[in-house]
Amino acid sequence: MGTATTVSAGHREPALLGQTVVIIGGSAGIGLATARQARAEGAGVILTGRNPQRLRSAAADLDAVSSAAFDANDPAELARFFEGLPQRVDHVLVTAGRPSYGPLLDMDAEQARRAMTDHMVLPLEVARHAVERVEAGGTLLFMGGTGGRRIKRDLGILPTVTVAMPVLTASLALELAPIRVNLIAAGFVDTPLSAELLGDGLDARRDELRTTLPIGRVVGADDVAALAVHIMANTALTGATYDIDGGQQLVG
Repeated sequence: MGTATTVSAGHREPALLGQTVVIIGGSAGIGLATARQARAEGAGVILTGRNPQRLRSAAADLDAVSSAAFDANDPAELARFFEGLPQRVDHVLVTAGRPSYGPLLDMDAEQARRAMTDHMVLPLEVARHAVERVEAGGTLLFMGGTGGRRIKRDLGILPTVTVAMPVLTASLALELAPIRVNLIAAGFVDTPLSAELLGDGLDARRDELRTTLPIGRVVGADDVAALAVHIMANTALTGATYDIDGGQQLVG
């Protein structure tokens, strides 16, 4: 007579057990929070970032598989990173880059090129390398935003990028299949980058959002990280854009 094994109803196998997650821009903010949650779900993590000291600290804290300090917007350095990976990986999250604000006509040609490179060319270059490195059924996950969906003079090129990113994501999902490609569109997220961009206005922005957002609180990096890990784990998701803004779009 065989021995039956009873599994506790409360037991859940880690969602990313034995998988490897690459996070481009993983030394702080959303990238670092996602790395932590991926590790908690059983994944090994490979981190990249521009700041070597901060990256070393994050990699040590998370017992990362490896880390690499470089500028992801440099095509040659990005290519060397992917070529140097010791194995195929399961998921790649791209959080590198920062928003560019200001009237369009105040941007010179180089500033415009840089803004488009940060938001459009980088995902395309990552996708080019992911074809050879990401396992079938794995995920390529980009970060975008929701704020640019309303045209405003001071947003400059941001609305253009905001509209283009979901289309780029869907197109890449078809080209890279069976690798899955998705986009997270976030509203305001309380991160070190937000603090840097807002400066002395950070606390006022937090107070405003706590008062006006339907969720009654500010969205944090851990909230976005939880969504990122879910998208990685759910193999039915591809070609889609997932908003996470606490209802910010509903209240203006």
